[in-house]
Amino acid sequence: MPVHAADDSGEVLNALVRARLAEEGGAPAAALSALAAVSSVAPGLPGIRGRMLEQAIEAGDFDAARSAAQSLWTAGDRRFDAQLVLMVDAMRRSDWDAARTYMAGRVDKTGADTIARLITPTVNAWIDIGARKKFPEQHLLAVNSPTRPEPALTLQVALVQIAAKRADSAASLTDSITLTDRTSQLVGMRVAATLDKAGKSDAAGRLRGRIALASGQREDPMLLLPDQPVSTPREGVAQWLGILADGLARTPNGSAKLPLLFARAAYWLNDEDWAVRATLVEALDRNGQSEDAMALLDSGREELPAVLMMRRAELMAEAGDLTGAAKLAEAAANANPARGLLVRFADIARRSGDSAAAGRAYERLEAALGADEGDKALRGTLLIARADLLLQAGKWDEAQALMERAVTLRPGDASILNFAGYSALERRKDIEQSLARIEAAWRREPQNASISDSLGWAYFLTGRTDDAVNLLEKAQRGEPDNAVIVEHLGDAYWKAGQKFRARYNWRAAALLADAEMATRLTAKLRDGLTPATTAP
Repeated sequence: MPVHAADDSGEVLNALVRARLAEEGGAPAAALSALAAVSSVAPGLPGIRGRMLEQAIEAGDFDAARSAAQSLWTAGDRRFDAQLVLMVDAMRRSDWDAARTYMAGRVDKTGADTIARLITPTVNAWIDIGARKKFPEQHLLAVNSPTRPEPALTLQVALVQIAAKRADSAASLTDSITLTDRTSQLVGMRVAATLDKAGKSDAAGRLRGRIALASGQREDPMLLLPDQPVSTPREGVAQWLGILADGLARTPNGSAKLPLLFARAAYWLNDEDWAVRATLVEALDRNGQSEDAMALLDSGREELPAVLMMRRAELMAEAGDLTGAAKLAEAAANANPARGLLVRFADIARRSGDSAAAGRAYERLEAALGADEGDKALRGTLLIARADLLLQAGKWDEAQALMERAVTLRPGDASILNFAGYSALERRKDIEQSLARIEAAWRREPQNASISDSLGWAYFLTGRTDDAVNLLEKAQRGEPDNAVIVEHLGDAYWKAGQKFRARYNWRAAALLADAEMATRLTAKLRDGLTPATTAP
């Protein structure tokens, strides 16, 4: 089929090529512009409106998305993304009849449309709130099993009841809910904030007390955001679409497009919802649109919550601005010294080479720890992290003191034993004690390639060459792309008289090596193994 009968100049074909290149290059705005050019010349070209809708959603162009969705809907193409965009448009205009019509306008006769079933009851309930219908929660109750109710849907019932001015019913309902998963706990935080706003602080407090994520059992970045109540239909649908987007993004091997669709729709409904914005940031980043993600966290627009400041810092670091990222990360940790934010700050500081800032983060983390087993384990890890910074600065005595504290605190921790033993071994200090510690670590985790490497190298340094070769071969099988392990095995082969295999390994290590290792490997390949070229 010809592209277009009147396309004598090749205008349509050229625009299609530009659109495809822009799509493949992750430039949705440019792709949308090229597709619009095609549509103006060849409006009936098959598939053009669908592609325009998809690129408009990726680009965040609501007007273009609405126009493409309306064209598809009018032509009888009742695809889900068009339905969602048109429903959002109707809700933005408070046209409840139109919103209801769009929600009912796409019927899946097979019953297999799981995504639509996830959103339809909640959206219809909030549409009824806007239209001032009685008992809007009926849509949710109809799909929520009375014998095995879904806690997240039951909490949506509570939100709808509060919006319908029945806060007493909502408070009573929330007292009966068992929060079984992350989704229900995230919704629970929104319900608690809404109960507070409705004057039901006691019920809100009881609900918060049952949220494990918020009580320190597991820190979740979403729960470090400010509490925001949900009162209006747009707010209600936005928070639910945002939570669904977050859940879809966490599905292993899932599509990046569907979470982005839900997150865009939520943001178009309520761009003042911090949780929705955070979800859209993650959806954009997952879709390869990191610059767009960072633009949503432009600190010039307004003061960001600390967790979103930290996320912007991470995006800055990924873009190469490590110095700016470290400064912003420390500001975020100062604004909210939550454990998770301090860990993320330390990671960015280390990547930026700011060991002083990383040290401050580790010290603050350690000072905030208690005495339970979980905190003891983290304290040991922090002591090792601080020791590593000191080792990089050449401060052995200070680092050794921290490592000894870590070993005393966690004598059975394989990673701590291995780090302390190998760090001393690398500097040829306390060889026998270092060997004993690494052997203890290996007995606990014999399948750990790094520990097998440490023990193999310890055997090499203590003259047990055959044992060293056996363990280092095992380590290399576990991590074949680890340049340190490959070099160690090469050195062991040379000492064992297997010089051809030694040189083969050194050449392989050279393909993976940093500058310092590459220089050492070049000398070994030229002169063989000498005391000066033996791996550290």
